[in-house]
Amino acid sequence: MCGIYGLLSFSEQNPEHPGVLRRMGDAMVHRGPDDDGEYVGKGVLLGMRRLSIIDVAGGHQPITNENGTVWVVCNGEIYNFRELREELRGLGHTFQTGSDSEVVVHAYEEYGDDFVSHLDGMYGFALWDVARRRLLVGRDRLGIKPLYYLNDGSRLIFASEVKSILVIPGVSTELDPLALREYLTLGYTPAPYTMFRGIRKLPPASLMVCEHGQCDIQNYWQFPDQVDHSMNERDWADQLIKGFESAVVSQMVSDVPLGAFLSGGIDSSSVVALMAKHSTQPVKTYSIGFEDSDGGQYYNELPYARRISELFGTDHKEILVKPDVAQLLPRLLWHMDEPMADAAFITTYLVAEFARRDVTVILSGVGGDELFGGYRRYLGEYYGQYYNRLPGWMRRHVLTPLAHRLPSDRHSPLLNLSRYARSFMLSNELTFDERYRTYVQVFSRMQRSRLLQEPCNTEVDALGAVLAESGNGDALRRLLYVDISTQLPDDLLLLTDKMTMATSLECRVPILDQRLVELSARMPSRYKIHGRHLKHILKVAFKGILPDDILFRKKRGFGAPMGAWLKGALSPLLRSVLSKESIQQRGVFDWHEIEQTIALHEANKEDHTDHLLALMNFELWSRMYLDGQLPVDVAAQLQDELVH
Repeated sequence: MCGIYGLLSFSEQNPEHPGVLRRMGDAMVHRGPDDDGEYVGKGVLLGMRRLSIIDVAGGHQPITNENGTVWVVCNGEIYNFRELREELRGLGHTFQTGSDSEVVVHAYEEYGDDFVSHLDGMYGFALWDVARRRLLVGRDRLGIKPLYYLNDGSRLIFASEVKSILVIPGVSTELDPLALREYLTLGYTPAPYTMFRGIRKLPPASLMVCEHGQCDIQNYWQFPDQVDHSMNERDWADQLIKGFESAVVSQMVSDVPLGAFLSGGIDSSSVVALMAKHSTQPVKTYSIGFEDSDGGQYYNELPYARRISELFGTDHKEILVKPDVAQLLPRLLWHMDEPMADAAFITTYLVAEFARRDVTVILSGVGGDELFGGYRRYLGEYYGQYYNRLPGWMRRHVLTPLAHRLPSDRHSPLLNLSRYARSFMLSNELTFDERYRTYVQVFSRMQRSRLLQEPCNTEVDALGAVLAESGNGDALRRLLYVDISTQLPDDLLLLTDKMTMATSLECRVPILDQRLVELSARMPSRYKIHGRHLKHILKVAFKGILPDDILFRKKRGFGAPMGAWLKGALSPLLRSVLSKESIQQRGVFDWHEIEQTIALHEANKEDHTDHLLALMNFELWSRMYLDGQLPVDVAAQLQDELVH
């Protein structure tokens, strides 16, 4: 695990003085505090920061082949490196280290550009072919590890984090207005865009090949689209538990201490159960909870985590989070590179920082919802078939007006149910695509238009493009495809990587093992959601392994009671960051629209948690990345504003 970075000059001249590599590495030393390395060639610079996990003593990067004609820097882990190494040795290749990254070099020598299809893992890499003057930059299938690049026509700059690109002379921090509109819509910036004009994310499952002054991006893997109807429910459950166990075992390989995040949900509990089965020592587990005030009781999952810990005899530790995490926001948003409206980045950082005191590698349950149908929005089609039996006049003239008057909040069971009912009734008459948008969007097109001061004549619609690609499968299959292609890599996996790496902790996600992903893709939807029961096949597979009170408890998101905090303890912070003076000085948003959004949220008339978090985080991010302030200075500024 590390951070990679580098530059390629299309004119074969040195793109920058080699000293620039040091500045790029220093910008993300948190990704690799143990070691650094660089390669300086004709017209190319490669660098890395290393967090030592496998072959701690001998895995220094960059890594080369026997004669120094191929060089690689690689961030992540190649889980099938042992099998690949033996295969390549049998074909005559000589290995100099025990590092998993070395297989990338020899696989390229043996298989050419197709080598990437042989890799099973999470990775971002840059490979330099000296003889052919070719640079290959690649990213794993699901987008677990991030990779950014800037192609200005004369050079290519790439890095695991944007901040390393921004240290290069001549690189602008200008805001991309198209990306801003996408951010307001989704609460994150979808690939290939970033909030910086000209800087792009390399999409998941992509290989960029640069030679002869041109860079072409190729997709090397697609989410399978063939459904297998040959197996029954029991067969699928058996295949699932077998694949799940294999993934967990392969990702427990580490030469440094290892643990697991444990929320008490079915995903993390399943990971811990299988880790305990294959561990000779008690598994180290880490959980986060909240105090009972300000909505914390609704989000607190510590009792469920303790239940699993006791059942499997883990070495369990817990941390309680309070609303004073506001002082963390500038530092966390600096680590994120871009603003985000998902409060999970705060909780992820805090539990990662807590776990890093003991371990260097952590396993997480991220991905189970997207593969096996875990979000409540997936039940829209199920409830719709009953709701649509009501007379149309009743739905349109009685229930829809009633829905507009329902209170909306997410921090108590009753108000959260009201929020879902409201969303369902108001979206039921829409097309499939528009209904999905209402489930996931932050600001609607109309809200966004009122919010932004400057109109934008050009539109991009990343979500619409993926919806169009989602095929003609059943509704659930389409929903899962869109989530796996958008929210999973650009929100959940991105924040997981950035927040764990901010603490120099490697996070592995065994549920997103390639074989499990492809098994999920072949599985008929009726086994994932059975009636109104989410993750049905996971519950069948882990019946008898996990207790029923864990398997069948209601879904909770891994976040914080941010909406309640914004009405209570964090209200002064919200009012300060989104003050009339601050908004008008920034000149991006309309103050009256923000004022109304705050008022509706505080009155429980509409749940605007994500809207307010998106706006607040954008302003804090802007102070650092657009205005050039340091995170510590922004934090001190906030403290001063709150005191006065």
